[in-house]
Amino acid sequence: MSIPDRPFASYHLWSLVAPAIGQERWHCQMRRGFVKARQHEPQVKALLAKATAPQRIGILAQKGVYEFHHHRHLLNQTDGVAKVAQLLKLRHSSDEVQQRVLQILQKYHDAPLLLNKQILQLTPGDEGFPRPILIDQDDYCFRLYAAMDCVFIDSDHTLHILDFKTGKAAFDQRQALVYLLAARYLYPGHEAVASFYNLELCKKSELIRINRHELASLEFELAHIAQKHQQDLHKYQQESSEFSEVFPPNPGYHCRFCPFRSICDFADTQQPQSFAMPILKVNG
Repeated sequence: MSIPDRPFASYHLWSLVAPAIGQERWHCQMRRGFVKARQHEPQVKALLAKATAPQRIGILAQKGVYEFHHHRHLLNQTDGVAKVAQLLKLRHSSDEVQQRVLQILQKYHDAPLLLNKQILQLTPGDEGFPRPILIDQDDYCFRLYAAMDCVFIDSDHTLHILDFKTGKAAFDQRQALVYLLAARYLYPGHEAVASFYNLELCKKSELIRINRHELASLEFELAHIAQKHQQDLHKYQQESSEFSEVFPPNPGYHCRFCPFRSICDFADTQQPQSFAMPILKVNG
């Protein structure tokens, strides 16, 4: 098992280490263990490779936006949605995925959010890991990964980082904060804001801003998360039999929604008589 030489942080890792507010009851550190410590094991790798319908919808929706702006004339054509669907090879997807993605494409075709924007970056959503940003301070050093969906310049010359969502999940502001920290290094000298846009609900979030003091605090917190995760990886490397000690489980009915339930020794899929599941994050 190879362990990276330098700690790393990302929104994804942050979400695996610490739950979003209100999600504490359903948070499980063992999931982080499967995703980040045992991801190369054949069984785990196979489970990670399986995309759920919500994940497929999120990926295809973002790629659809990319194709609309990569072939901008399609935004002005009545058959633009059908042509983008062909580019996405949507016919190979399940009926649920096809139906919801077609609805998303039609909504975007009718009201393209990025039309006439000065777009600096727009990703198709399946490009893999971005290049890491090396953050090297006196007290800490780590790699920051931040895969931004879209970056454009607003009319007031502000740098705007936009993240696309699908489904009914609430926006997690921590993701925007990570992007704003990344922008400090990728676009130095630019005032930056971040926001979310749900392509399925056509819903915008409020603009998210962060000052220099807050950026410094955020960077320190991410450095702490990176260091803690690196230490956990080393513990597991030294004694793999202590997997459940390093990455403790939190079994419950929510295990039914975990991709690792089939290989987890602690999975609990029994439904209590009275249980209200939270709305799970669908994309990103």
